[in-house]
Formats: sequence, C-alpha cells, structure tokens
Amino acid sequence: MTAAPPIPDPALELRAVAHSYARTPALRGVSLTLHPGEVVAVTGPSGCGKSTLLHAAAGLLTPQAGSVTLLGRDLTGLGEADRAVLRRREVGIVLQYGQLVPDLPLQDNVALPLLLDGADLTAARTAARDALARAGLADAADAVPQEVSGGQAQRAAVARALITSPRLLLADEPVASLDAAGGRAVLDLLLSVARRDGGAVLLVTHDNTAAALADREVRLRDGVVEHEAVLR
Repeated sequence: MTAAPPIPDPALELRAVAHSYARTPALRGVSLTLHPGEVVAVTGPSGCGKSTLLHAAAGLLTPQAGSVTLLGRDLTGLGEADRAVLRRREVGIVLQYGQLVPDLPLQDNVALPLLLDGADLTAARTAARDALARAGLADAADAVPQEVSGGQAQRAAVARALITSPRLLLADEPVASLDAAGGRAVLDLLLSVARRDGGAVLLVTHDNTAAALADREVRLRDGVVEHEAVLR
C-alpha cells in the first residue's frame, strides 16, 4: 500500500489572535491556517476585523494576544527589521488601491522589491518588464500610474507583489474599485500564485465573485469566525 504524501507545513497559522483599537475589539481569538497551494477568502461586513487579520498575518501589526506563524517563523519572536526582510523576500502584499509610487514609471514601481533587496538596477527592470508583460501591461511599462486606468494600476500592483515569486500572497480588497473585466484580470493574476506556482493566497474581500474562486471561505463577524466552508 502506497503511503499518503506528507501534508506540507502551513504557510500561515494564526492562533487565538486578539487585537483592539482603544476600547474597540477588532479580533477576538481568531484562528486560521493556510497551506501552500491553497486560496482562502476572508469575508464579512465592514468593521468585522478582516483588514486587522491581514495586517497581523503580514507582521505589520503585532496582536495583543495569540500568535502568528509565517512560513515557519513565529512573528512575535522577530524584530521589525527581520519581519521586513521576510515580507520583502517571501510575501507579496496587494492593497485595495495598489499604493503605487506616483512619480515612478510602472516598471520601477514593480522593480522596487528587488531594488530594496539589493538587486542590480538593469536586472530588476528587466524582471519588472517581464512581470508587467505577464500582467498584460507590456506597453505601459514606461507610464506613470496617473497615465493608466485603475484596473491597469492594480494589475501593476499585483505584478509588483509577484515579482519575488512569493510563497504567500496577502490581498486586501484588491478588486473593490474595479469593473468586472478589470477585477477578473486581477483575480486571475492573484490566483496564479496558488494554481500555477503552489504558493498560498489569503484574499480579504467583500466581493462574492472573488470569494467563490477560493478553496475555502472564512467569514468573520464582530472579530470572531462566524462560519467556515470548503468551496472546492
């Protein structure tokens, strides 16, 4: 009898994470596990704790209780400099409005993670152009963000998040401001991390269409997990 293949270690594990802003609880003991190759959608109404969860997962926020393990590293045991290096090399982050640098052409925006890690400028720009081409933006590499549409800018932000071939991708409402066609193009890029590359994707979204593409949905309400469902 052939032995079952081993289950890979989680890419992300939150255990009983709790955090409040002043006297307002955002998360109240949330636990979540995400494995390589898996897409998990975190849904729920505004103010339920979705973005706080994502910020804790990225090490951008230190929760007041509980633990976060990212790619086998306990974030509570890492200093901010080590967290930044881990994010830069292993994690891609996409925010709702992309947050591109306004005065930089798209190729330099996309190249930033490589440049911050000490890559050669020419090599980084070549990699950025390749990433933009995969995102359908080969002809816009020299444009600044104000010269492209919102959908194109968001695809560039995704290309920037993917340029380091991240093992974990965190996306916070990445299609909220896009039309259906632009949103689907962005989602296809995000999902390629898991479907093609075997990475893990945590997708925070209000969008039912986006959530339906995930492998699993975790619904939050008032800072706790209200419901969890396997979708595929």
